[in-house]
Amino acid sequence: MEKFSQFRDRGVTHFSLSRQQNARLPVPGSVIASSFTSPIDALYLAAIFDPIFTASYPNNRQVEHISLFQAILRAFSMPETEPRPGARMVDVSTLLKKYPNRPVVMFPECTTTNGRGILPLSYSLLNVPPNTKIFPISLRYTPMDAVTPLPGSYLSFLWNLLGKPTHCIRARIAECVISGSNGYASGGSASRTSALEQNRKVGIGEENLSAPEKALLDYVGESLARLGRVRRVGLGVQEKKDFVRMWSRTRRTW
Repeated sequence: MEKFSQFRDRGVTHFSLSRQQNARLPVPGSVIASSFTSPIDALYLAAIFDPIFTASYPNNRQVEHISLFQAILRAFSMPETEPRPGARMVDVSTLLKKYPNRPVVMFPECTTTNGRGILPLSYSLLNVPPNTKIFPISLRYTPMDAVTPLPGSYLSFLWNLLGKPTHCIRARIAECVISGSNGYASGGSASRTSALEQNRKVGIGEENLSAPEKALLDYVGESLARLGRVRRVGLGVQEKKDFVRMWSRTRRTW
């Protein structure tokens, strides 16, 4: 049976999905802040939670409403720092009102990674309406060849996926964050917020953010990092675009 885990101050405790109350799991009207490493992420989330999918951009507080198929394709796409002309940009609150019986999925890192670090998170998380539960979710694969950090790697992804008899998906869910008008209220101890403030490693234009907004991004970022057992990094979407350009000059992606 698939196992999930809940974020605690002293570690990550495992629990079975079928044995837990809905209060500990994403439900309709809540927001899922998911890691993003593979096109399988969207398929898995769709099968388990039947959510509404969105795309985030680094410094934009709105999200783009996308379909499941678009979410899958974005795992193979070039990183984008700005929405394309004609994109369906909306507030998260609008989607929650329009689809009250489904949760909303956000990929706050804005692009896929190799699963070995958490990128700076998008400001779109700050636009979640007050009193809405945000659930950080980390998805990891064994073996790790199911990830698609490089754009256009359709064939290599299928080759690696079909070349192994099995792939294991490990999903871990952190304790939810309840967004508030003056910041956020964690489902756990309030002392966790001050700890995150003291141990902040990564800044993303923090001079434009209030203290509660910084704390919210830090909590979600630290939760994703801890659940995935990785570190937060300071390289964002633009840095990945630059890396992909240099990589493409000397190597071929297939």
